[in-house]
Amino acid sequence: MGKPRASGDVRTGALASGSGGATAPLLPRNDRKADAKVQGGSLFMVLLSTAVAVCGAFEFGTCVGYSAPTQSGIERELGLSMAEFAIFGSVLTIGAMIGAVTSGRLADSLGRKMTMRIAAIICVFGWLSIHFAKGATMLYFGRTLLGFCTGVLSYVVPVFIAEIAPKDLRGGLATSNQLLIVCGSSTTYITGALVTWRNLVLVGIVPSVLLLVGLLFIPESPRWLAQAGREEEFHASLQRLRGENADISEEAIEIKEYIESLQSFPRARIQDLFLSRNIYAVIVGVGLMIFQQLGGINGVGFYASFIFSSAGFSGKLGTILIGIVQVSASGTFLGCFLAGISFYLKAHGLFLEWVPALALSGILVYIGAYSIGMGPVPWVIMSEIFAINIKAIGGSLVTLISWLGSFAVSYSFNFLMDWSSAGGRSSCSLRRAWSLYCSWQG
Repeated sequence: MGKPRASGDVRTGALASGSGGATAPLLPRNDRKADAKVQGGSLFMVLLSTAVAVCGAFEFGTCVGYSAPTQSGIERELGLSMAEFAIFGSVLTIGAMIGAVTSGRLADSLGRKMTMRIAAIICVFGWLSIHFAKGATMLYFGRTLLGFCTGVLSYVVPVFIAEIAPKDLRGGLATSNQLLIVCGSSTTYITGALVTWRNLVLVGIVPSVLLLVGLLFIPESPRWLAQAGREEEFHASLQRLRGENADISEEAIEIKEYIESLQSFPRARIQDLFLSRNIYAVIVGVGLMIFQQLGGINGVGFYASFIFSSAGFSGKLGTILIGIVQVSASGTFLGCFLAGISFYLKAHGLFLEWVPALALSGILVYIGAYSIGMGPVPWVIMSEIFAINIKAIGGSLVTLISWLGSFAVSYSFNFLMDWSSAGGRSSCSLRRAWSLYCSWQG
């Protein structure tokens, strides 16, 4: 039998005597009020810290969504060719690869808050480079900086939220990261249809500034402080997050035991990923990311306005509707199929009045389905399948594969659209080539 609690350590609760029975409070009314006050104070700081951190997630979304509503304006004002804008759209992923690879080391050596602070500062410089750009070079430079901060924030924000949240709130607060990413891209789509591409930069600068200011008022991750051996700051941070009068002794012991267990594992190496006990997790994680990216989400997301304009639908209105539908809905295959059919009909002069409606329906269905399926699910699975001692290096590999796939799709998308909007020119080209060959032989 466990050791009984002292009366001063009892928490608020009730005992039910049965069906229709009366309930008796375990604490007097005054004690329950004091306990509620402690819990409220604790919850406030956790929610405030999460709200500050997800400004980084919102920033992530604005960086990814920026190119979709700005393509026509940038090409027209700066005279960019299709190939040059393809580089502008896809170079974000090059910076993100670098950021993803270095994010773990930065967060572990400098701390979660300092890493977010550095990323936010780099973001501001990236946005300013784009705003004042007079040619392709400055656009590429700014977009690469945005990519780097995106790669860093994609790692450190969810890690920070998971480390500060109480167990019973951790899952719910963690989902706010994905939600704010979607909200950031949606805001960029909608606002980009109403303002010029230079003014749209403000939508990206605002969350960076909010993140920088907010970090001044929230505590550092207690888990990182414990790992860094900063004992006094560790207890102060945990106390601040849980409430001034909360008993943090049990949670502090759990955190220290977890860190000690991590330190007992041998240092993970890249080759450890390919051992028989780990290879299955690697195949699942990498495979999910490959399928996620080859589904073409970044091609659609980066060049949505161009797709709608090519189908004869308003590019501005289309991106606004994407911004609205992206937060919910469901069928990536159906969405791609409808969009492909619309361009097939247009190429063959069939049912031309249907083309804009089919393209719009297909893209909206595709974006909605991705947002609740292949978007978040692979990341959730990836966070669970790796053993503790290789989770960091395994997560880095999977993230790198994801950004490589993103680069391949986002860079090639414009060329593929120019070559075959419906995705069916290959068979026609083969038949044409065969007929030319036969006529030459004859």
